[in-house]
Amino acid sequence: MAQTFDVCIRGAGIVGRTLALLLARERLRVALVDAPRSTPAQTDVRAYALNANSKQMLESLRTWPDALHATTVKHMEVHGDVDGSVHFDAGAQGVEALAWIVDVPALEQRLAEAVRYQPQIEIVGAPVDAPLTAICEGRASTTRTEFGVDFDVTPYGQHAIATRLRCELPHGQVARQWFSPQGILAFLPLDGADGHSVAVVCSVPQSAAPNWLEQDEASFTQALMEISHSSLGQLQLCGPRMSWPLQQAVAKRWCGPFPGTTEARTPTSWVLAGDAAHNVHPLAGQGLNIGLADVQALARILQTRDAWRSTGDLKLLRRYERERKAGLAPVGMAMDGLQQLFTRTEAPLQTLRNWGLRSFERSGLLKDWTARQAMGLDR
Repeated sequence: MAQTFDVCIRGAGIVGRTLALLLARERLRVALVDAPRSTPAQTDVRAYALNANSKQMLESLRTWPDALHATTVKHMEVHGDVDGSVHFDAGAQGVEALAWIVDVPALEQRLAEAVRYQPQIEIVGAPVDAPLTAICEGRASTTRTEFGVDFDVTPYGQHAIATRLRCELPHGQVARQWFSPQGILAFLPLDGADGHSVAVVCSVPQSAAPNWLEQDEASFTQALMEISHSSLGQLQLCGPRMSWPLQQAVAKRWCGPFPGTTEARTPTSWVLAGDAAHNVHPLAGQGLNIGLADVQALARILQTRDAWRSTGDLKLLRRYERERKAGLAPVGMAMDGLQQLFTRTEAPLQTLRNWGLRSFERSGLLKDWTARQAMGLDR
């Protein structure tokens, strides 16, 4: 007898695998589409800043990496391009950590292992029929395009440059960020509490990206030392350089009837989650947290549905869409506003933004509220 599924998930990245595990835990039968790659995968140098909500969910699925691959952030420093700065401290917030910097390959491996041993999940090489198709294919989703979903994209005219560095000085569990005329640079601590390595994310103008990628190692690390004011001493490149264009984007529809559905066949639907539904600027490290919150909300809504409702019931899926769009709006607006403010070079704006950083540092309750929102608390 042919296997039947409650949900077919297209996309076996972090968001897709997490959704599969959440649904399988609720005894739903899941087909996870993981098509074989046509070319060898490039060494992945990315790292994500995950908040307490994401950590708790991944721990509940037993997929949280070990301490060496999920470095606790105790402090955060944000420096303006003149004298403005903001500092956050986990102790002052009464929490264990402001965030955890998670190595992407390590997290993907833990999720893949969990999926492999979950009997409710079947890995398939191509999409299969199910009442619900969840699209978790990322920002360049082919299924979203195939289904004719409008994806409103606002290009930033910037590229992200990512790599790994070995530093002369230990990072001290501090996440550091600098807004400079050359771009926005972040050093994210890796390799545990005593580590000397950082993940680098630098947002640079699109026209400057080729130079950042092609210049020799000495010139590249010297440029990073200048922007970071040599805060971690001498720097050594220890990974390839990756790059991708930055944008803000959101799908107009996050769910709908499956194309070709008729009264003669069982109604089926589709739903978007993660980067297939939205993109935000990486300057606050919230992209994956938002995607994981998507699948957490979707799994909860499907779990609490009436027994007679299908997983593809559009009433449920529209409830998910409303909830997640409402949650995304303030984050997207804040990231877009900061990006626009810190990429402008006019002197009056430079003065304004550094005054704003100094004022925010002294704001007390506002600063505490912002920190707790970013940590996934008070929601």
